[in-house]
Amino acid sequence: MSKIAGNEIRPGTLIEHDGGLWIAVKSQAVKPGKGGAYNQVELKNIITGTKLNERFRSDETVEEIYLEKKDYQFLYASGDVLTFMDIDTYEQIELQRDFIGERAQFLQDGMKVMVQSHEGKPIGVQMPQHVTLTVTEADPVLKGGTAAPSYKGAVLENGIKTQVPPFIDAGTRIIVSTEDGSYVRRAE
Repeated sequence: MSKIAGNEIRPGTLIEHDGGLWIAVKSQAVKPGKGGAYNQVELKNIITGTKLNERFRSDETVEEIYLEKKDYQFLYASGDVLTFMDIDTYEQIELQRDFIGERAQFLQDGMKVMVQSHEGKPIGVQMPQHVTLTVTEADPVLKGGTAAPSYKGAVLENGIKTQVPPFIDAGTRIIVSTEDGSYVRRAE
């Protein structure tokens, strides 16, 4: 950990403030007519997601935090517990499904993820941007509505419902975004 001056906080900087871990979302240097200059920073708590606006003067110092990032492999899900294995040491960790949130439904056996931790405690999981899934059900194409780009409903192998182009049928493998479950393209 290192100390940085309050006016060096930029968006993306991770700091320890008021006993919590915060990431700077926005920062603006302010030079009022009276008094000293300061840095107006919008902070977001990494664990709770709450936001906070704070002023940091250039003579104030804060602790800059560096997260430990390690590659893990998803092994299996047992109820609401997800088990991951450290690729280097083969140690296993268990995380609650709520910790990953909606994106947990995109986890596949053997998938590589990056677990971010601070002082040995996991605080975030980065998943691949896209996954390849098979369409299990696809709505029929509506005739006549071809003037505008049209999409139809489809159900993927993991149960997620999404919108796909009319040429996608059941059994087709497609690439889907893990952020929102949207269709990206047909898999090769």
